[in-house]
Amino acid sequence: MGAMKIGLQLFTVRDNTASDFVGTLREIAAMGYKGVEFAGYGDIPADEMKALLTELNLTAIGSHISLKQLEENLEGEIAYLKTIGARYAILPYLFEEDRKDEAAWLRLIDKLNTFGEAFRSNGIVFAYHNHDFEFTSKLDGQYVFDAIYERVSPEHLQVEMDLGWVQYSGLNPLEYVAKYKGRLPLLHLKDFRNGKPGEPIDTVELGQGDLNLPEIIEAAGKADVEWIIVEQDRCANPPLESVRTSKQWLDENYTR
Repeated sequence: MGAMKIGLQLFTVRDNTASDFVGTLREIAAMGYKGVEFAGYGDIPADEMKALLTELNLTAIGSHISLKQLEENLEGEIAYLKTIGARYAILPYLFEEDRKDEAAWLRLIDKLNTFGEAFRSNGIVFAYHNHDFEFTSKLDGQYVFDAIYERVSPEHLQVEMDLGWVQYSGLNPLEYVAKYKGRLPLLHLKDFRNGKPGEPIDTVELGQGDLNLPEIIEAAGKADVEWIIVEQDRCANPPLESVRTSKQWLDENYTR
């Protein structure tokens, strides 16, 4: 089992970064997280962000970048990632108009190839982050999730798998981790409670929900995952408290 590093998706603590980005990063580093995945930069210039990450000994894993930003500011996004030393760029979500039918998905696949080539030529790995809707739509008889990766080459697109959404969709997360071995550098680890399709869902701290996290982590190691990234969409507790709880669970249950 490989030594996977533990990072945090900063969307989880978005309320904190909105009021004090620098102070929030300091707290995250103090908790023992080794890396952060951005979801916006708080208007901090790239060189200042790089200096802060260096000071805190935090790795810039990568960044979630919206489809709109990829279409309108691709060069700027690439430049920021290169300055802060990030290896990954991730498309995190699609609004309904961008996934409304088969034609929309096919247009997206073309765009993914284009973006992936641009990132690859700049030494950055492009990835896609799933939710549940990739498993409720099909393309030529396949789940859209699988169809995307069959139609876009690994050179242009890697997998950032969100296992909470895989299980929520009624699929086996262990099987999906194994299926994408070698193409799955980033794994979003979140825990769901009451996670049945069509029902209200709670995202909870790691170890407090329905996912079999120890088995998932073991499978991730066998699938050559590089980063386990903690993400909680909504926190019932204060977000910094929640990510501290999740980090403590990992410290107690994942021996590197």
